[in-house]
Amino acid sequence: MIEPPAPETRTNRRGRRSRQEILDAAARVMSVRGYAGTSMSALSKETGLPKSAFYHHFESKAGLLSAVMEQGAHAFFAAMRETHRNPPEDGTPHERLRWYLRRTGDVMENGEEFLRLLLVLVMSREAAEAPEALQTVISVREEGRAYMAHMIRSSFAGAGEETADQVANALAAFGMAGYDGAFVALQSEGGGRPVSEWMDQLADALAALGEAIVAGGADAC
Repeated sequence: MIEPPAPETRTNRRGRRSRQEILDAAARVMSVRGYAGTSMSALSKETGLPKSAFYHHFESKAGLLSAVMEQGAHAFFAAMRETHRNPPEDGTPHERLRWYLRRTGDVMENGEEFLRLLLVLVMSREAAEAPEALQTVISVREEGRAYMAHMIRSSFAGAGEETADQVANALAAFGMAGYDGAFVALQSEGGGRPVSEWMDQLADALAALGEAIVAGGADAC
């Protein structure tokens, strides 16, 4: 005969569930209202949980925002790593960039909630009210630039390690700006254009700029 779970086990399970419910609800609400516009009352209404449950799991609203950002960042970059497994070994830099960026566009569409909140925090500077969350925002942006540099470097690997590094360092910030812009366009145009078109255009621009850098280095030699 299977014994029913001990009271402590059921309590722990409920606690884990309610914490995740809070994180999911906070991500949804904050991505629309922003950090300042999200009250504990609104989150309590969204989840059906009492305010005491929030303070049981998180010391403050700032701590909750930090946890939301950490969870979102972990899921986003895990999805990036998964979708970029087994990149093509052949092809031109342009073709390889299209391969990378099209898959990055897929991650964008599946991570809209996290990216919306991230950009709201960046543009509104609301995260300054929550130092722990601000550090997470800074870390996410740094990791994003590093990941963009990795994609560009890998795409230009055939030009040699030193040249690929030069291209990646020169274009990573531009690539990030293009990715951000594509996300804003996707949100504002209501799906008028598929994200793959934005990613193809970004790949076209990065490839052209990168090839110009490569050609300039060859001319200097």
